[in-house]
Amino acid sequence: MPRIAIIGAGPGGICAGIRLKQAGYEDFTIFEQAPAVGGTWWHNAYPGCACDVPSHLYSFSFATKTDWPRPYANQPEIQAYMAECVENFGLVSHVRLNTRVRSARWDHADARWVLALESGTEIAAEVLIGAVGLFNEPAYPKIAGLDRFAGTMFHSARWRHDHDLTGEAIAVIGSAASTVQFAPQIADRVSRLDIYQRTPNWVRPRLDSYTPEQLEQFRADPNSAAQERQTVWEWINRVITLDDPEVLADSTRACLENLAVVADPETRRKLTPDYPFGAKRPLISNDWFPMFNRPNVHLITEPIEEVTETAVVTRDGTARAVDTIILATGFDTRKFLSAIPIVGREGRRLDEAWANGAEAYLGITVSGFPNLFMLYGPNTNNGSIIYQIECQVDYALRHIARLEREKLAWVDVRPDVMAVYNNALQADLNRVVVWAGLANDYYRTESGRIVTQWPHSMDRYRDMTRAPDHDAYEIDRRPRPA
Repeated sequence: MPRIAIIGAGPGGICAGIRLKQAGYEDFTIFEQAPAVGGTWWHNAYPGCACDVPSHLYSFSFATKTDWPRPYANQPEIQAYMAECVENFGLVSHVRLNTRVRSARWDHADARWVLALESGTEIAAEVLIGAVGLFNEPAYPKIAGLDRFAGTMFHSARWRHDHDLTGEAIAVIGSAASTVQFAPQIADRVSRLDIYQRTPNWVRPRLDSYTPEQLEQFRADPNSAAQERQTVWEWINRVITLDDPEVLADSTRACLENLAVVADPETRRKLTPDYPFGAKRPLISNDWFPMFNRPNVHLITEPIEEVTETAVVTRDGTARAVDTIILATGFDTRKFLSAIPIVGREGRRLDEAWANGAEAYLGITVSGFPNLFMLYGPNTNNGSIIYQIECQVDYALRHIARLEREKLAWVDVRPDVMAVYNNALQADLNRVVVWAGLANDYYRTESGRIVTQWPHSMDRYRDMTRAPDHDAYEIDRRPRPA
């Protein structure tokens, strides 16, 4: 059996490990740079951190959790679920925590990947599974003087739990997903909260709780939890394609009703998007808009000119003194596995192959990088990523089994197949009306390519990853070197 290396112990790495073990593979190692498993659900531990996919669809189909305490699980609950999966499925001995993979290089002569660890150790494996995901590298803004700020400053994805914000004047740079969750959690204990917004967001209301009767029914009757999962599945499948006028209209109406609680007309106007629902990532919250009725919360839309030792200065010359700056500027979502130096056949680097934007066949394999399978790779982001990952892992397992069954040294997706797939995919992406022609740092690269999103339903992705496609790959039948 081949040796298998997995980079990342988040949902992708955990799913891969479980499925490998269930298929009878034992010679695999999951390398995780953090001191605990969970990936983004370990790193992102800011106040109020929660998932925006309903709980009952945010667990593996082979390990469904029926006792989620709320409709949208929070970070501690999801991280605990991931840790339980590692324990319950016997992965503990396969996980190496506090182990950063510095690079990976394909050794063509020996048909194997060589991983260089931060410790200086090298590890060889015939198969490499990249499970670093989409949200692994925080993005930092380029603002003049940011490095000279003398107060406390940290990124929301690396929250400083040792720093007490009570009574402080806080500047939050960024107003998207993380800010919508953590800002209402800190607003009542800080002296002033300045939210620097570049672009407003569509924010739907969220269902915050189950009734005691619902919770008891989920716990007592597995079929009830399964039905809830199916209901959520059908709803998400209908919403994520962004092609149903009724759904778009209903979503827009719900967001505007949510926004209507903001008392000040000018603040409400600044919080109203000027682009259609779905053009950027929609958010959910019940306490984001009410927060702006607090006298100590200020929405600032004037662009930031610079940061001094003590203040944030906007283009109009206003300097607002603050004690702490929280950078809520998201992640570099366009690097994927290329956040790590990856070198394939003939010395080809993954970041160079992706110079015009990340792309892969089915979001999983890249031509020129044999026996490499990515989870949560390019153009796979939509719906429940937990289920998308399951499809990707099952796909990788099918080709890993082929390596063993046919005694192949390697498989490598054909460049023409990858090109045809991605040309069709980009055409489909461009047909999503709300995305067409809109610049978006989250979805697009500078070249204009959308590199993060999947434009179809989860059903379609499942069917495409299940379809036989051995002809899509070049293979090497030489005996694998010992």
